[in-house]
Amino acid sequence: MMLSRVADSLYWINRYVERAENISRFVEVSEAMALDCPPGSAEPWLPLIDASGDRELFDKLYPCGRPEDVVKFLVREPANPSSVVNCITFARENARQIRDVVTTEMWEQINGCYWGLQEPDYWEQPPQEQLRAIRRDCQLFYGITDATLSRDLSWQFSRLGRLLERADKTTRILDVKYFLLLPSNEDVGGVLDELQWIALLRTAGAYQMFRQSQQRAIAPRAVAGFLLLDPIFPRSVRYCLERINETLRIIRGGSVPGAPDELECLAGLTLARWSYTRIDDLIASGLHEAIDHLQQDFNQLHTLIEKRYFIAPPISTSPTESECALS
Repeated sequence: MMLSRVADSLYWINRYVERAENISRFVEVSEAMALDCPPGSAEPWLPLIDASGDRELFDKLYPCGRPEDVVKFLVREPANPSSVVNCITFARENARQIRDVVTTEMWEQINGCYWGLQEPDYWEQPPQEQLRAIRRDCQLFYGITDATLSRDLSWQFSRLGRLLERADKTTRILDVKYFLLLPSNEDVGGVLDELQWIALLRTAGAYQMFRQSQQRAIAPRAVAGFLLLDPIFPRSVRYCLERINETLRIIRGGSVPGAPDELECLAGLTLARWSYTRIDDLIASGLHEAIDHLQQDFNQLHTLIEKRYFIAPPISTSPTESECALS
C-alpha cells in the first residue's frame, strides 16, 4: 500500500492546482463581465468571495470591498490560504516532498509555474493575460499528469483530489449565482440576467458544451441541470461523483466482503441521490438547501478519505497479547 504521506501529497497537489485554476477562471470571467456593469459596481465581484467561502477573512482585510481588493485577495493575498499564488506554492511544496514519485515533467511544470509567479514582470501584464496564463499552466499540469503518470495508486489519488475540488467549486459558484445574484422580477430574462448566466457557464468552462447539449435559450433551470446532473460533462457534479466512486473502488481494491464502511456508504448514497433526481424536483424542494447539503457531504467525504488513507494509525508502545503470553 502507498505511504499515507505520499497519498496525501498527491491528493493535495491536485486539489490546490484545481483550486488555483478555478479561482483564476472565476476572476478572469468577472473581469470580462465587469465591462457590462455600471462603473464602480461590485456586481460581479463580491459573490466570488462568497463562492470561495472566505468572506469573513476578506471583510477583515478589506473593509471597503472594492473590485481591485477582490482581485488581489483571490489572486495574490499572502494572508489568504486559498489565493492563487498560495495554492500554487502549496502544490509545489507538496510535489517537492515527493520528487521521487511525481514525474520529472510534472515537477518541471509546477515548479516553472511557481517561479513565474515570483517574477515582478509577470504582474505587469494586463490582468486578463495573467489569469489566462495561470489557467493554462494548471491545465497543462493536468495534461502532463495524465500523459506521464502510471495508472497506479499515485494517479488514483491525484484524480481523487482533482475531482472532489472540482465538484465542490461547481456547486459553490452555482449556489452564489442562483441565490445571491437573482435579479428583480423585471430583470428576469433580461440582458443582464442572460449575461450573468453566460458568465456562470464560462466560469465553469461549460459554455460551449452547454450550447451543444441544450441548443436552446439559456435559462436558470437548464444551466443548473447541466452543471449538476449532466452525466458526460467533466465538470458536472454527477460526472465528478461517478468518477470519485470509481476511484475509491480502485483504491480500495475492488469488491471487499462484508458491509460497506462509512466512506463507501456516503460516497455511494451521494452518487445515487444525484444520479436519480430531476432538476425540477431539486428546484421545487429548494436548490440552495440541496446544494448546501451536498457541500456538507463533500466535506465529510474529505474527512473520511483523510482518516482512512492519510492519517497513519498510532504506534502502540504497549506489548501485544501474544508478547505478554511469551514473556
